[in-house]
Formats: sequence, C-alpha cells, structure tokens
Amino acid sequence: MVSILVGSFPVASSSGSYVKEATRYKTEKIQNNYHITRHHQNHYRGIKVGSTFHQRARRYVVNAGSGESFESAKPQHFQKTNRGSIKYYLDAFTRFLKPNILIATAISITSMSLLAVEKLSDISLTYFIGLFQAIVAAALMACYLTVLNHLTDVEIDKINKPNRPLASGEYSFETGFILTAASLILSFGIGWIVGSPPLLWALSITFLLGTAYSIDLPLLRWKRIAVLAAMCIVVVQGIIFQVAYFLHMQTYVFKRPTMLPRSVIFATTFMSFFCLVLALFKDIPDHEGDEKFGIQSLSVHLGQKRVFWICVSLLEMIYGVAILVGATTCSYHWSRMITVSAHGVLASVLWYRSKSVDVKSSSATESFHMFLWKLFYAEYLIIPFII
Repeated sequence: MVSILVGSFPVASSSGSYVKEATRYKTEKIQNNYHITRHHQNHYRGIKVGSTFHQRARRYVVNAGSGESFESAKPQHFQKTNRGSIKYYLDAFTRFLKPNILIATAISITSMSLLAVEKLSDISLTYFIGLFQAIVAAALMACYLTVLNHLTDVEIDKINKPNRPLASGEYSFETGFILTAASLILSFGIGWIVGSPPLLWALSITFLLGTAYSIDLPLLRWKRIAVLAAMCIVVVQGIIFQVAYFLHMQTYVFKRPTMLPRSVIFATTFMSFFCLVLALFKDIPDHEGDEKFGIQSLSVHLGQKRVFWICVSLLEMIYGVAILVGATTCSYHWSRMITVSAHGVLASVLWYRSKSVDVKSSSATESFHMFLWKLFYAEYLIIPFII
C-alpha cells in the first residue's frame, strides 16, 4: 500500500534507473519501519481502516521523502499517550464521560439537599444514605445522556471535538452503546429500588428530554432547534435538579410535607437563567460543525460574537438580581453579606475574563465555557447560605 502511494509521486526522469532504485529502496525501508513500529507500538488498534489510514500512510511517505524521520511523522495524539497504559485508559474514559457534568450533578444535589436541613440532627446516617442514592442515580443518568450524545454526534465531533474517543476511534460504537444501555438500566434500577417518587420523576423527565435532545429520529433530535435545545437544558438542570432533588430529601428522606422555601425558589430561578446561558454558549465553540451538519443553533443564526456577549450580559444581569435579592430578602445580616459580596465578586471576575476572549478561536471559547461551568459550581456553594 505504501509503495503504491510512493509510485503516485513524480520522479525526475534525468536520474534514470538510479532514482528508481533509490525510490524502491526508500519505499522498502519505509514499509519495514512502518510495520516494525506498528508491531511494537500498537497505536492503531481500534481505529477503523479506511480513508483515514490512507491519509496517514501518505503522510508518512511524504515526510520520509522530504528527509523527516518516520518517528516524527506520527500523529500528535499518539505521541502523547502510551495506548496500552493505565493513564491512557483513564484519559480516554475521562474524555468520554465529561467530568464537569458529573461534578455539577453531585454538587447541585448536595447543595439542594442542605436546603431541606432544618436542624443539626437532620444531618444523620439517613440523610447521607438518601443523598448518596440520589447522587448515584442522577450521575448514572447523566452518563447515559452524555454517551448518547457522543453516539449521535460522531461525525460532528470529528470536526468540533476530534479528541473525543468515539470521534477519534479509540472507542468503538459497540462500546459506547453498551455503556449507554448499562448507565440507563442502573440509573432506573436504583431509582426503582429506592422508591422515592420525586427521584423517579426526576430520572424519568431527564431521560425523556435528554433522549429527545440527542437521538436522531423523526420529530426528535431537538438540539437542531435552538429553542427546544435550550428548553431541555433549562428544564433538567435549572428546574428538575433544584425542585425534584430537594423534594426527595424533604418528603422521602425527612418525611415532611411538600413545600418550597424561598431559598429553593431563588435557586430554581437563578439556575434556570444560568442554564439558559450555558445552553446558548455551548454552541459557540461548535459553530463550524453545527453549521456544516445543519444544527440551527443561535450561534449559527446570529454569529459567535453576538451570542457571546448576549450570554455575558444575561449572566451579569442575573448576578445583579441576586445581589438585590440578597440585600433585601435575606433574614440574617451574615446571610446578606455572603450573598451580596459573593455575587459581586463572581460578576466582576466574569466581566474581567470575558474581555480577553478571542471569540473566533474555538479553543478560547471552549476554555471560557469551562470557566462558566466553574461559576455554575460556585453558585451551588452560595445557595445554602441564602436564608
């Protein structure tokens, strides 16, 4: 195969048979090096053989012909990682499951569970068991949604996020399908065993909206429509995670009447707006792939720069509302101080960071997106103090 590619490049006729012989010798050397390296460093296990293989083989030949070593021609991704190492598998698994989603799940449920605590004695073994059940079931559901999104976005990810395991070929479609099915079954299995109505409602609504968001079936794949995509994210992350998991602790764990205190109403409103911003912003780094595959995101319609500043302005606005609410409604002086000062600091950091972002750079906007997730986590650390 390599010799065929070499034969497709022009050779100066003035060199005669010497050039042909030199070319043949170099071709055989390249083939030997290629097979030896493939044998000792199993870089291409799990990658589908096809056009990508031909492109890589051609690149090896061109580099060798120009005087570059075979080793330097390896793709950068494989240079960085020893494919057979434990570190490699952990890295691939981490990129596959998007830890920021799992971290947000654990932090949000923990934060909302603390709002159900009325006295110190409530923090007991029963409390921690109920909290653990909710976190594990919700985290498994988050895994299901994450992997399902990967499975349905392989071609888009090859453009937007080629380092994802399915897009790069590190994981096969079958592996992704097995992880998707296992996560879904385990999530509902835990919810069914626990028997908490709010927990089961939370899992069911998350499953339905998350599946409709990703799966490519008639009338579904709502991520193609900006309004429906934002609605899915706001309902799940902004409403379900606040109300359902609070009621799980309030009514099922503590056996108290159904009620929504002021702190839960504030958390639901604030986080719904924050999730709307995350839903709008996440499409900015994916602009190129979304446009090519017909995903009608707001970034495709309005442009990356305009959507970027819409998101920043919305966040600054809700931080201002949070400061006003904290200053006028918190019952205790220490609570007002924490609410007002914390939101003021976060608003200032957001504005300072936003001014230095290159909106046209996918890496810069992706980094800023991760920064927004950090602000998202930080809000859950403030919410328990809003009383």
